[in-house]
Amino acid sequence: MRIAIVDESAARASIIEEGLSELADCDLVVITERRGMLARMSEIDPDIVLMDLGNPSRDMLEEYFAVSRALARPIAMFVDEADDEAIVASVEAGVSSYVVDGLAAGRIRPILDLAITRFNAFARLQSDLAEARGKLAERELVDKAKRILMQSKGLPEPKAYAELRKTAMDQGKRIVNIAEAVVTAHELMSGT
Repeated sequence: MRIAIVDESAARASIIEEGLSELADCDLVVITERRGMLARMSEIDPDIVLMDLGNPSRDMLEEYFAVSRALARPIAMFVDEADDEAIVASVEAGVSSYVVDGLAAGRIRPILDLAITRFNAFARLQSDLAEARGKLAERELVDKAKRILMQSKGLPEPKAYAELRKTAMDQGKRIVNIAEAVVTAHELMSGT
């Protein structure tokens, strides 16, 4: 596992390194420079990112949130003081763990595990949502094609669906592909 540790303070980064010292097969990369961080992260391609920001300014937080949004990796962010706005912004930016005043070597491993678990759970939810949206869009397309067949051929709904299904089976295609062809043809013919 490749872990990127982001901290402008080498002393504080060493606390994180100490907390991860017991991990086998772990490649730690410490980044102390903010400039060009996203490009550096792309080069490193970490599996997880641990950011220790201390007491960051709003601009600094926004910069790190931009990195978080772009990475799509588990990220644990350590800060010294609680800030409700920053917590909300970090969650929206995809930070898996936002830890206030919790930088201690003994806490690093459980926080790392939590960040990975939360990231994976959130990724599954996003995947399920995308799949559900895709199925809904397909269902709407099939319904639109059924309406077109019902209007143009005077068919009842079950017959329109049966015609779409039969055509899909005859052509070895998915019903949504046939529905899309019906809708496209209808739009071309009607000029809409």
